[in-house]
Amino acid sequence: MIGFESEEVQLRKLRGRLRAMSDAELIRFGKALRRLANERVSGVPDSIDRLEEVRTEWRRRHPVASK
Repeated sequence: MIGFESEEVQLRKLRGRLRAMSDAELIRFGKALRRLANERVSGVPDSIDRLEEVRTEWRRRHPVASK
């Protein structure tokens, strides 16, 4: 049986994976996604959306101090 997950389920799983990564792993993952997004690699159409999730996770971990 082939199962498909909704975008919401995939997004929740991605966020869980990102939260489990160390800062160094998150940076490496983000850089790899950025390369994929820039090269427009076929088969990875959502790399830009995933890259935004990586950025959101980074901002969550490292909020900018208010002045």
